[in-house]
Amino acid sequence: MNTQQPLNKLPLFSLSSVQMRTFHTTWLMFFVCFFGWFGLAPLMPTIREDLGLTKSQVGNIIIASVSSTIIARLIIGKLCDTWGPRKTAIRLLIAGSLPVFLVGLAHDYTTFLLFRLAIGVIGASFVITQFHTSMMFAANIKGTANAVTGGWGNLGGGVTNMVMPLIFAAIVGFGYTKQEAWRFAMIVPGVMMLIVAWMYHRFTKDTPAGNFDEIDRSNNVKAKTDWTILGDWRIWALTLAYGMCFGMEITFDNVASLHFVDTFHLSQSSAGFWAGIFGAMNIFARALGGIVSDKVGAKTGMKGKGILLAIVLLLEGIGLLLFAQAGSLALAIISMLSFALFLKMANGATYGIVPFINEKNVGLVSGIVGAGGNLGGMLFGFLFKSESITYVEAFTYIGYIVIAVSFIVMITKFIKKPAAETAASTAGNVAFAE
Repeated sequence: MNTQQPLNKLPLFSLSSVQMRTFHTTWLMFFVCFFGWFGLAPLMPTIREDLGLTKSQVGNIIIASVSSTIIARLIIGKLCDTWGPRKTAIRLLIAGSLPVFLVGLAHDYTTFLLFRLAIGVIGASFVITQFHTSMMFAANIKGTANAVTGGWGNLGGGVTNMVMPLIFAAIVGFGYTKQEAWRFAMIVPGVMMLIVAWMYHRFTKDTPAGNFDEIDRSNNVKAKTDWTILGDWRIWALTLAYGMCFGMEITFDNVASLHFVDTFHLSQSSAGFWAGIFGAMNIFARALGGIVSDKVGAKTGMKGKGILLAIVLLLEGIGLLLFAQAGSLALAIISMLSFALFLKMANGATYGIVPFINEKNVGLVSGIVGAGGNLGGMLFGFLFKSESITYVEAFTYIGYIVIAVSFIVMITKFIKKPAAETAASTAGNVAFAE
């Protein structure tokens, strides 16, 4: 096997090749960024009390935490095409650690809002993960590899909901006040980000053949970005789909602890645990979506991948409606697990399609679709901000919206267009030809 070619299999427990070292480093990078991005979410009951925040202000903070990522993902997608994913990741980790370290200096609503806005930029790390994984794996396994790295990275949202309340409690145990403890707790993800920046520098390459500057790829790629791809409806259908699944995921990561505290009167640590269970399903559920997408694609092509995505979105929407109507904690947990499974499978199924839309501009397409996830999260945030709409009503409205988008995806023709079928893409993607 030529070690300078993309891998056509995924040996999960191997570190012997640059492809697998990059694979494990890039999901870990997204994991720690997710940890820093949502490290404040499970501590919001304390922060809300400390800063005297209203429901509307909490909603604005939720919106800020995901809105800055929209622009950042578009920029990061282009930078991956030009700088390469390795340099892009290292620079994002170092710059992004600064607001994570410094958010503890916030002492009122406005400064906290600005720090939350700045922290949101590190959510663009997802685009690097998907781009970098796409460079390392062949077409037959690309959807699965993207889904695993994305899912294990998203797992950071679940782990932070579980772990940050424990870190907070430990700091309080050392004699600090609650108002001090949430501030010091954010030092932990900041340090993690710097450690992974070093790992990214030490263990990864841009491509199996070497870094962009080593193989002189950077000079050629600059001329390849084709903005006419914005006229391709398939990209916008995927952007809508990702807004419904990943957008709902980051919204739930932000509001779950508050919802469980306010609706079911749980303690901050218990609410964080159950919110963490939602995120912990990423250890397998997003990967499952990618695996099924690859299997379906091998048999029915891109059309089948699109139908699969529509089905899991439909089931996600139904699960959300059930969650909204749950009258007890037990029913809420059961319905949460059901919609979480299909939501995270939809994440994986979306990025089982993305790398094949326009293979000359994978970074740009990944950035656009990824930004759609955060756009969905931002728009959903307005529902949770409203003083006249309860959290239960907000979940209900989102459920219906997700179902509507599933039908839009169903009628979208995810087939390869003849103009896009170059000799290179045909050779690399025989398994997905119609």
